[in-house]
Amino acid sequence: MNEQVKLSQEKMEKCLKSLDHELSTVRAGRANPSILDKVMVDYYGTPTPIQQMAAVSVSEARNLIIQPWDITQLKAIEKAILASDIGITPTNDGKVLRLCFPQPTEERRKELVKMVKKYGEEAKVTIRNIRRDALDKLKTMKKNSEITEDDMKNIEKDVQKITDKFCDNIDSVIADKEKEIMSI
Repeated sequence: MNEQVKLSQEKMEKCLKSLDHELSTVRAGRANPSILDKVMVDYYGTPTPIQQMAAVSVSEARNLIIQPWDITQLKAIEKAILASDIGITPTNDGKVLRLCFPQPTEERRKELVKMVKKYGEEAKVTIRNIRRDALDKLKTMKKNSEITEDDMKNIEKDVQKITDKFCDNIDSVIADKEKEIMSI
């Protein structure tokens, strides 16, 4: 009957990966190419991610360089970045775009920490929902006499253990990101 525990654990791992991806898009003062993941460029009528149209590299700690493979798309990429919510104006030199990340203010760092904590709370809610769904399935199975009372209690304990483990993981990931943001 451990398939219910395994299924719950897989879902919780996906939730943690999703949180990691979400946190990687939070601009913490350092140049990080993943900040452009959500920016889509209108490439001949098709929304296309920048990473599929250009080489994105970090030249210095606070500078990103975007070098399009098709130089005619430089303006379209610049327009997409300006329209996005990343809050940085690119510098266009005719061949590449440069994004210079400013040092965040104390107020901005506090905003980022709040946002990171919100992402962590949302992830924990998702983890708890996965636990609730697993326990509901167990109760249904018990009701249909597919499992015994003892099996149900043991599986509930296992599901609770992995839930606690993933909530602790989320707390440590959030704490690490908070330290990173505040130490900029």
